[in-house]
Amino acid sequence: MIVEFKELFGILSFALAFISFFPYLRDIFSKKTTPHIYSWLVWAILQMTAAVAILQQNSFYSALGVIGLGLVSLTVFILSFKYGTKNITSFDTTCLIGAFIAIGFWIFTKNAAISIILVAIIDFIGFLPTYRKVYQEPYSETLFLYVMSGLSNFFSLLSITTYSIESSLYVGSLVVTNAVMVGITLIRRQKLPD
Repeated sequence: MIVEFKELFGILSFALAFISFFPYLRDIFSKKTTPHIYSWLVWAILQMTAAVAILQQNSFYSALGVIGLGLVSLTVFILSFKYGTKNITSFDTTCLIGAFIAIGFWIFTKNAAISIILVAIIDFIGFLPTYRKVYQEPYSETLFLYVMSGLSNFFSLLSITTYSIESSLYVGSLVVTNAVMVGITLIRRQKLPD
């Protein structure tokens, strides 16, 4: 019975990852949302790689949501070339360089726990340019995506059959970083009405 719930949570995580994408895609094409290319590049690399790492831990159902979000991230990264924000600062570039340096350390790390810790840090660094952008332009992102991504990762956490740093730290960090994104956006929207 517990395994059935774990599978259900994994499938729900995957479904939410894709549901989150459609309003975001619509808003990109209508130029309401302007994704930050640096953030989406980092997220695409990390989520697809993290999905492989989770699969290696034999957590197929918990990997489903991360796979879905990885495909979404890759798609948004590609669209960012045409539809992304032009508001890119030296802070953003510093974050991207920092993320790539951390990715370099991650590639050479043989310890799975340290690798996952680095992935969580890199993902947070990837969020920083988008946090900065949404702080300045709180209506430049589709909030629904981050709410659904947070929920997707929450259900992914619930689908894990064996909890460890390797299987749950990154997914848990995604719940937190998406919640922070939602919080920043809501607070800034109250202070800067559309």
